[in-house]
Amino acid sequence: MAEKAYVDVALTVDREGRVRPKKIGWHDPGGEIITYSIDRLKHVCRAASTRVGGCGIRYTVMINGRETYLFEEDGRWFVEAETC
Repeated sequence: MAEKAYVDVALTVDREGRVRPKKIGWHDPGGEIITYSIDRLKHVCRAASTRVGGCGIRYTVMINGRETYLFEEDGRWFVEAETC
């Protein structure tokens, strides 16, 4: 099972207007922010999250050797977080 988890995102925008996320700030249950660097941006497309709902720009990224999706929807960023 998964849920939509909103995250902070540090990004760059080049002069052509292309957005490249660089880091994700994850808020843990204790209120601390854990920062993860994005190792590689693999793909960008418009897509829906079939696991948690929502539709926007989907960034396929590599973080610590794992592929994951990062979504931008109406100016907010989220990931598909696993729940217990």
